[in-house]
Amino acid sequence: MFQLRIYRLRSPEALRRYADVHWARHLATFAVFGVTTYGVWTEHTDNANRLVALIGYQPAADPDEITRRVMASPEFAADMAGFDITDILEVQTTLLDPTAFSPIH
Repeated sequence: MFQLRIYRLRSPEALRRYADVHWARHLATFAVFGVTTYGVWTEHTDNANRLVALIGYQPAADPDEITRRVMASPEFAADMAGFDITDILEVQTTLLDPTAFSPIH
């Protein structure tokens, strides 16, 4: 199962800092919890200030439970150290199942 995550940040500077420093740290943290990161992008639309990530979970995993465990972990706290969490204005998540012909499963 995949999850598309879209984060809306307060400013271009907050987006740059979140993407380049803090979300980059999540790659190792997510792997500890069995979450695979397939890609992370920033949106180029004027004033969008969005980061888009595609992550994957193990079969039969509960994404909500894993998210709670990740966010409660010392690894996640270290990932976010120095970042003002109020700079994240919104997080949208969408669970996705691949089609039979999808290049990634």
